[in-house]
Amino acid sequence: MHLEKAIFSIKNQQDFKQTALEVFQFQYQNNTVYNKFCSLINRKPASVKNVEDIPFLPISFFKSHEIKTTAFSPEIVFTSSGTTGSTTSKHPVKKLSLYQKSFIKCFTEIYGEIENYVTLALLPSYLERKGSSLITMADYFIKESKHPESGFYLNELEQLGIILEKLDKAGKKVLLIGVSFALLDLIEQKQFSLKNTIIMETGGMKGRRKEIIREELHQLLKNGFGVNKIHSEYGMTELLSQAYSKGNGIFECPKHMQLLIRDPEDALSLIPNHKTGGINVIDLANLYSCAFIATQDLGKKIGANQYEILGRFDNSDVRGCNLMAL
Repeated sequence: MHLEKAIFSIKNQQDFKQTALEVFQFQYQNNTVYNKFCSLINRKPASVKNVEDIPFLPISFFKSHEIKTTAFSPEIVFTSSGTTGSTTSKHPVKKLSLYQKSFIKCFTEIYGEIENYVTLALLPSYLERKGSSLITMADYFIKESKHPESGFYLNELEQLGIILEKLDKAGKKVLLIGVSFALLDLIEQKQFSLKNTIIMETGGMKGRRKEIIREELHQLLKNGFGVNKIHSEYGMTELLSQAYSKGNGIFECPKHMQLLIRDPEDALSLIPNHKTGGINVIDLANLYSCAFIATQDLGKKIGANQYEILGRFDNSDVRGCNLMAL
């Protein structure tokens, strides 16, 4: 399909606009839930001339509806972790190869080839359940890195600490990707002074610790690992792409992904740069799901492709983006 090729051939804003509008038309015609949502807010294809005109589906619909563009049997279904008793999101994926293409492009555009890194994944809460898109990505990174030391760690913090120090001292480029609470557990057990390692947090205490603001988390991690910057990954079950931050909470998107900021009091209006609002994600790799999602996260745009991500809406299930139930 030509759209699959077009998504990963985007070079500039004009390419992005053209491809996004084509993807919108494709999803409007072939995704019954999205089509119905567009009709309910009275947004017809004829009135969608720019990226800013495209309607964004509230992310909560992934909990209550099957979001599919075209009819297919999924190769894999990604699910969100969810707290006990809460409804989880489900993301049926038509082609796993599309997800792989996307996360490789997302990573290499910002960090270069994954083969250059020893990849250590400290993702206990994700490893303990099925259907995690992050585990699928990390597993691919580990295999592609071709380093014997690359691997997953569940609760082997002492062993991980020894390996981390050894690799860093040997001058190896290391990527330690971890969930926030597990990274804190690691530095409470051992203090580091790392020179060649990227510490990348994927967010979330997953109910294991009290939630803290990103600045506080990053300060603790910088002190514990002895590094100047903490990197971050911004992704979610409902997406097939990731944004990355190389520090200071400033995120960049790959060429096939953009964030728009909506008015927190009026979900259908966008607001200018440097103002805080709800994050709308355009993830064009989400071709067979929905590429236009209104998340429950808060952020602001600060440059052409630079964003600050600030956290969640308060009471996010009811405020800001949940316009209606179909």
